[in-house]
Amino acid sequence: MTTTTTRPAAASGPSDGPTAPGPVKLKTRREPERFALIGVWAIVIIIFSLTTDRFLTEGNISSMLGSQTVLLILALGLLIPLRVGDYDLSVASTLGISAMLVAILNVNEGWSIVPACIVAILAGTVIGAFNGAVVVKFDIDPFIVTLGMSTLLQGVLFWISDSATISGIDVGLSDAVLTNTVLSIPVNFWYAVVLCAALWWVFDYTPSGQRLLFVGQSKDMARLNGISVGRTRFLALVASGTIAALAGVVLAGTTGSADPNSSASFLLPAFAACFLGSTTLKIGRFNPWGTFIALYFIVTGTTGLQLLGAQNYVQQLFYGAALIIAVILSKILRQRNDRRLQNDARQAASAEAAQQSTNSKDIA
Repeated sequence: MTTTTTRPAAASGPSDGPTAPGPVKLKTRREPERFALIGVWAIVIIIFSLTTDRFLTEGNISSMLGSQTVLLILALGLLIPLRVGDYDLSVASTLGISAMLVAILNVNEGWSIVPACIVAILAGTVIGAFNGAVVVKFDIDPFIVTLGMSTLLQGVLFWISDSATISGIDVGLSDAVLTNTVLSIPVNFWYAVVLCAALWWVFDYTPSGQRLLFVGQSKDMARLNGISVGRTRFLALVASGTIAALAGVVLAGTTGSADPNSSASFLLPAFAACFLGSTTLKIGRFNPWGTFIALYFIVTGTTGLQLLGAQNYVQQLFYGAALIIAVILSKILRQRNDRRLQNDARQAASAEAAQQSTNSKDIA
């Protein structure tokens, strides 16, 4: 990333003496390491392309991109509270509740598929609102609140499903999220890309996105600057619950069923993608495109290894290792970025002091 710090000089009129020098410009710095994961991803693709002729086939590429859409949508929802410095451990259980509600309402109760999906998504919104209200109202660590909610929802999930898989969901949902393709890739992948682009726009180009970042950097500083920290955290958790429920609807359409045991396996990979993504493109910041790259980097690695004969457990190994490495790298890179900012501030202060001293001598 290229950064330039500028300190403007005070404006002066014709009668104020010598013309003030131009703005102070600090040394431009580039951060090539923000593209490191993309480079490693490219190397991994080349290696597997050379070692197995099944890797770059149309079917395998379509499978890699389409099979992880649910996880990508879930990770994108998780990004929003992470952006404000909060953890939402209930997203996977919210996904499971949403998928199960679609199955129960559509299969057991005879609802048409559209109202069933709407109710499922609204359920995620309610869960997120409850999490946010408890966190903000009682000033409780969201880690604890959402962990408790996750356990509660898992119990509800087994209760409403009688611990059984419900199958036979309307094929219209499967057609809408899986069967139909664009460029030979399941349409659900393109839904996730659109969501990723929308979050990128919100994060980078809207006041709401800037408030999320500001609160995540320092809640006390954000509060002193007039930002409603509680409201921002509340809305972040509401958005997280809503998007997690949307992922549940996509899961129901992808599998055509709802399994009460399936949702728990999504939590660790979602966190791994988010943290590894924070070391990419925008170092130290949770960002949508970084998450996209990180997720499909992991998918590429696990798929290639499985094509070479590795066992299925390699996926858990990859996700666990990615999470540990990502957290360590994120911490190191964030600390280094903080040191750079402090050094830039010292340079700016020094340059401004020297400029003021020169101006004083010129006036004298």
